[in-house]
Amino acid sequence: MARQKGIIKLKGTIGDITFYKTQDGHLAREKGGIDASRIASDPAFQRTRENGSEFGRAGKAGKLLRTALRPLLLNSADSRMVSRLTQAMVKVIQADTVSDRGLRNVIDGETELLFGFEFNIRGKLGTSLYAPYVGAIDRVSGEITVDLASFVPANMLAAPSGTTHFKIISAGAEVDFEAETYVVATSETAILPWDATATAAINQTNAVTPASTKPLFLALGIEFYQEINGQMYPLKNGAFNPLAIVKVDSGV
Repeated sequence: MARQKGIIKLKGTIGDITFYKTQDGHLAREKGGIDASRIASDPAFQRTRENGSEFGRAGKAGKLLRTALRPLLLNSADSRMVSRLTQAMVKVIQADTVSDRGLRNVIDGETELLFGFEFNIRGKLGTSLYAPYVGAIDRVSGEITVDLASFVPANMLAAPSGTTHFKIISAGAEVDFEAETYVVATSETAILPWDATATAAINQTNAVTPASTKPLFLALGIEFYQEINGQMYPLKNGAFNPLAIVKVDSGV
C-alpha cells in the first residue's frame, strides 16, 4: 500500500495498480493475492479458512450488538467503531475453550471481554463522566439499571467547548447471538443545564426479558447540546458524545 502524492488523485485500476480513497487519504496498491478457489479448498489454507470463519462470525455478532444499541449509537459512534467492535468480538470468540478452532463462537466465548468497550474514541465515557455511577443487571427480574447520585455537572462532566446542556442516556440489551435476535430498552434524562447547580439523583431502569439466559449488556452515555436562541442543538452533531458498555452478564 502506497500513498498518492501530487495534485491529481486517481481512482480505479491501471494495469496491476489499484488507486482508491480511504479516510487515511488517497492510496494505491498492487493487484495480487491467491485465487479464492484455492483458499477454499487447498489443505494448506485450512488455518486461513478457520480464521476467516471466526472473523465472519465476529463481524455478524458485532453487527447484531450495534443494531440492538442503534438508538444510542446514532449520535455516539466514531468512524472506525465497526472495525474496533469486530476486533473485540474476535477476542470474545477466541476465548471459547470448548469448540474446535474454526467453530468457536460468542456464546461459548467470554462476552465479559466487551466490558469497557468505548463506541466513540473521540469522546470516551471514561474521560467525560467523573460522577460515580452504579450499574446493575438483575437477571431474574430482567431489570438493567444505572444510578447516579446528585452531582455538579460543571465539576463532574468534562464537556466539549460550546456545551451548555447535556443528557444522560442508557440502554439495556438482551442479545441472542445464535438466533440473531435482541430485546432492548432505553432511557434518557431530560436535557439538563451544564452548570454549577447539582442535579437530582438519576435512576434509570431498562427492562428486558425476565429470567433470560442470554447475554445482557448495559450501555451508558452522554449527549451534549448547545442552546441557541432557546433551541437545543446537538453539539458538533454528536461528534464527542461518549457511549460505553459498563456492565455485562454473559448468561447461563
